[in-house]
Amino acid sequence: MGDYGAPLFLAWQLTNRCTGSCLHCCEESGPDKAWPDEMSREQCLSLARQIARMGVPYVAFGGGEPMGSPHVWEIFEILARGGVEIKIETNGLLLDDAACDRLKALNVACVQISIDGATAAVHEGLRPGSGYAPAWEAIDRLVSRGLGPELVFIPTKLNVSGAVAVYEQAARRGVRTFVTGPLMRLGRAAAAWEALACSEEQWAAAAEALRQASLREKGPRLALYPWGIQAEMKTRAESPQAMVLVVPNGRVKLLNALPFAAADLKTETLAAAWPKVAAAWRRPEVQDFVRRAQSDPGLLRHANECWDVALAGA
Repeated sequence: MGDYGAPLFLAWQLTNRCTGSCLHCCEESGPDKAWPDEMSREQCLSLARQIARMGVPYVAFGGGEPMGSPHVWEIFEILARGGVEIKIETNGLLLDDAACDRLKALNVACVQISIDGATAAVHEGLRPGSGYAPAWEAIDRLVSRGLGPELVFIPTKLNVSGAVAVYEQAARRGVRTFVTGPLMRLGRAAAAWEALACSEEQWAAAAEALRQASLREKGPRLALYPWGIQAEMKTRAESPQAMVLVVPNGRVKLLNALPFAAADLKTETLAAAWPKVAAAWRRPEVQDFVRRAQSDPGLLRHANECWDVALAGA
């Protein structure tokens, strides 16, 4: 992180509102889950301009459902004019023909859509309020425009046996990349861990079956995330990435699994916040939290909170 004067990557959660109430949602999003203090349109557009001025090369939009933000297209246009590459993580429900045409015109780098089952019953059981057929239809629209969509598959006890079937469907539909990895023990997934989490053996078997399918099908590139969230925390604490996470109320967090916030983009600039993020990673309370979480996953229940990091003297 100390090698760069600006983030190489910014993850931006525009809102915590979403049409879905997914059983395994890391952010505990939903139709009534918007934060009361989410950033205003003016604050969001200001941040977009700052990102472009600082030369941040890549911004990934998540949530909640980013396409549901009333000012999302204005943000995209500012970033695209500034040469910033855009990634969108979405359930696809708002990606009609007109929206896909606009994404094509903006030359969006990556659109990820989640498909969590080989059938509508499995997918919609895990993702109440989303849609199985609409997600595939959005993928088809993106493929037809040469946008190379990515498919995200989150393994649980309820769907892990269908991982290869989903991969095979993705191959037939022209998906560019099939993204998957261990279920993250955050948000609603953490609260329902015993009911949702497949065993390490089940995940290992599914991952190997996907590797074999990727060789057999010669379909989408297979992107297997290498570790669970506790290993992710430990790895990042040892060598932080040159990135920042902006949550819906403008607080700058270190990682989605960590409750620590180093800055507030409602009251300070991204340029001022960036060195605070690097300093916060070195704070003893952050390093101690990461260490304790390795053996006490109960600490992960705090992931979606925002604790101020004491930076005085850092």
